[in-house]
Amino acid sequence: MGLTERGRRAWIATATAAVIGGAGVAVGAAAFGPSASGPPPAAASTGVPAPVSAPASASYAAVVRDVLPSVVLIRTTNGLGSGVVLDDKGNIVTNAHVAADATEFQVQVVGQAEPRPAKLVGSYRPDDLAVIRADPAGLTPARFGDSSKAQAGDVVLAIGNPLGLSGSVTEGIISATGRAVTEPGPAGSAAVTLPDSIQTSAPINPGNSGGALVNTGGEVIGIPTLAAASPLSGAQAQGIGFAIPANLARDIANQLIASGHVTNSHRAAIGAQVATVAGADGAPAGAGIVAVTPGGPADRAGIRSGDVIRSFGETPTPDTESLTEALAGARPGQTVTLTIARDDKTLRIGVRLGELPGG
Repeated sequence: MGLTERGRRAWIATATAAVIGGAGVAVGAAAFGPSASGPPPAAASTGVPAPVSAPASASYAAVVRDVLPSVVLIRTTNGLGSGVVLDDKGNIVTNAHVAADATEFQVQVVGQAEPRPAKLVGSYRPDDLAVIRADPAGLTPARFGDSSKAQAGDVVLAIGNPLGLSGSVTEGIISATGRAVTEPGPAGSAAVTLPDSIQTSAPINPGNSGGALVNTGGEVIGIPTLAAASPLSGAQAQGIGFAIPANLARDIANQLIASGHVTNSHRAAIGAQVATVAGADGAPAGAGIVAVTPGGPADRAGIRSGDVIRSFGETPTPDTESLTEALAGARPGQTVTLTIARDDKTLRIGVRLGELPGG
């Protein structure tokens, strides 16, 4: 989360309007290093196995020293966040919500008193990723790991600049992988769904956004982005944060570096603008088609404005968020059956999914 966006949270069930493809590591072990106590003693003659001894107390000081030079503080006129040095050209990956509408930034490296200017390379809001570029002198590229190997239980560290406290480190584990989480958009903008996110118990606070989630080998496996909140009170849920997987972050960042925009989103789309439709009781009743993209997947399948999508395959879609999350788990080119309410009829229509446009 950027420092000025304390309300940025992942909501589990929020009905929002959205455009669904329309026009409009070596992974860390449970402890750093082997147990000092050695293997447990042999079982007694009763045949009951001896309990496994707890791992020795771990220190991650060496990991932190290795990673800190690669994590920078990013300031804009509207707030601050974090970024990770991507390469030796001065490219820095961060969150799109950290960059926001800015095109010029101030970047500060831990241990260096003077900030340096940076400029926007490109931003891609659907994956909440952006790249900025600064003078590479004195910048240390991070080592990126294979985020596909991350698994629940791995120890991770979140390194960034929460509340402007430069070079702060928190520790936790990977709680789950493959989460599809919906992130509130800026005022007047639709929310976006981040597919395949890494859930972590490492505390993520305002200013951590765009920083590094690293394993105990010092490899970046994710970009911390937001924390969860209670859908009832809005209060931040402790120990539930989410990071964009490093493999996706590097792919999107490299596309932005190459051309200034994303040419391959890897995300499925139906080619329609949708909005949540309320039933007679006022409860969400489906994702209503507002408009279809001419020649797009929905158009080719015969879906039209006024239709209401009730389910995506076997997944109910009572609102646009649930449809977006279902699409996040699908692949471009995949054929799915949509259950459609049209007037007083229920239709089942097969749609060959397209790809969410880049930008």
